Parts: sequence; C-alpha cells; structure tokens
Amino acid sequence: MTSQTNTAPFADTWKLGDLTVNRIGFGAMRLTGNAPFDLGVPSDRERSIRVLRRAVELGVNHIDTAAFYFSSRRSANELINRALAPYPDDLVIATKVWPGRDPSGAWWWATPEQLRGQVEENLRQLGRDHLDLVNLRIPPSRRTSSIAEHFAALAELRDAGLIRHLGISNATPEHLAEARAIAPVVCVQNSYGVGAPSNEQEFLRACGELGVAFVPFFAIAGSGREAGASTADSEAVLAVARAHAVSAAQVRLAWTLRQGPHVLAIPGTGDPDHLVENVAAGAVRLSDDEMARLQSLHQDSE
Repeated sequence: MTSQTNTAPFADTWKLGDLTVNRIGFGAMRLTGNAPFDLGVPSDRERSIRVLRRAVELGVNHIDTAAFYFSSRRSANELINRALAPYPDDLVIATKVWPGRDPSGAWWWATPEQLRGQVEENLRQLGRDHLDLVNLRIPPSRRTSSIAEHFAALAELRDAGLIRHLGISNATPEHLAEARAIAPVVCVQNSYGVGAPSNEQEFLRACGELGVAFVPFFAIAGSGREAGASTADSEAVLAVARAHAVSAAQVRLAWTLRQGPHVLAIPGTGDPDHLVENVAAGAVRLSDDEMARLQSLHQDSE
C-alpha cells in the first residue's frame, strides 16, 4: 500500500447530520490504559497524546469518547483536550451519557434530570462550548424498556445549543423508532463485527435505509470486548489476512467497512503502530469470495 492509501480519507466519508467524517475514526477508550476501567493501571500520558495527534495527521476526524473513560490519573477527554485543542475545524468529537462512574470507579446511571450534568462535564473536560454528537448509551437492563424520558432530556439540551446532533448506543430497532419520534437521530452505535447475529445484520441494513450511520464498537475485539482482541482468530479470518499480507485486525475492519457506506469504524488503541495499521485497513479490498467466507462465520455463530 502506498502512503496515500494509509490515511483515513481513503475509506470514503459519511455525513453525521451536517458534519462530514471519514469512515475510519478513532475510539478513545484504550487511551487511559490497557485495561481501560482499571484505576490501578494508568497509561503513558505522552504516548496517548502522540497517538491522538498522529490520528489527526492520518486524516481521522471522528473521535469517540466519554467522560467515564478514565483510569488512575488518566481521562480520555482531558487527553483529547491536551493533545488536540484548539481543535481542527473538521474534527467531530462524539461522546456518550447515561452511564457514569464515581471517583472510586463505581458505575452509576443518570436520571433524565442528571443528563445535563453529564453533558456539562464532557464540555468542561473537552474545553468545548457545545458537543458535536452525544450518544445516549442505553443500559443492558433497559434493552426492552422505553428510553423516551432520557432521549427527550437530551433533545432539550440539543434545542438549548449544548449538543449539535444526537445518537443512541447499545440500542434496538424499537429504541431507534422511539428516539426518531422525539428528535433526529444521526447514528446508532452498537457492538458489531465478524460473527454478529442476523438480527444485528438486519438492524445495520435498516439504519442504512433510514440514512442513519451505524457505528460498530468492538469490531476488532469481538467477544473480548473491553479486554481487547483475543489471539484466537478463526482460520477463515487468518487465511484472508495471509492473502493480503495484513493482520487479522485489519481484515475485521475491512469487513466492517464493506457492510455499507453508512458504516463507520472507530477502532481504539493506545499503541502508535496499531493506530497506523487500523487506519491502513481502509485500503484493504476484500473480494466477494472473501466476504462470503467471512459471512459464513455469522451462520456458524447462530
């Protein structure tokens, strides 16, 4: 691959409302440490700052973060502020609310009335006067419950000018319909990757039909989730990786981007070399036969 293809714009763009982003973005969760929610293992501050600056140099203009991304002495939002402010005009920073963590690291879930405080905390940490995109991160316990009160509270903050665009995360099609009846939704951010079940594939396609971006998280990590990718990639993934002389992670990202023009990848890393590799995945072109072989892993997982 040439240097021109090793940059984020090579994977094309999508519009989040009126904001144009390159389809390969960056997830900030791992900036705070290898175990991102472990208060005892801080990351290397200067290396995290270098990763963020290098990401922007490579054309990344969509960064996903949250105020609850912190470990001891490290906050993803404050690292972003330190590394990138004053922010480039085309940089879109997306964050999430509803979950929170107290100083001990314990999780808590905001009431609709507490969402404003969470939004203002993100504004303070990032040094912004408004947030480009806020995703309502739905708790597992609410997967079959209404989100109307919480989403309506965010819609009020959007009307007040604190938020530019709204999305939902860890959501179902029913949540999306409910939210869209309250205010415009520009993205759905869900766990998705090679081996995802058929209902998630159908939801991804439905988002595309509505013009709503689908933003997979854990596209590389898969079942490893916050712990990161395992080394137990299937032989199908490894065979495709060997054929292209790339890593299994790059194959997973390339597959993700092939799911539709509305699909945005946000791979996260605190490693400068992994960052370059992730961005270069946008130049990996999988054949229809390779896509079919990887697609078969869906059926195997069901």
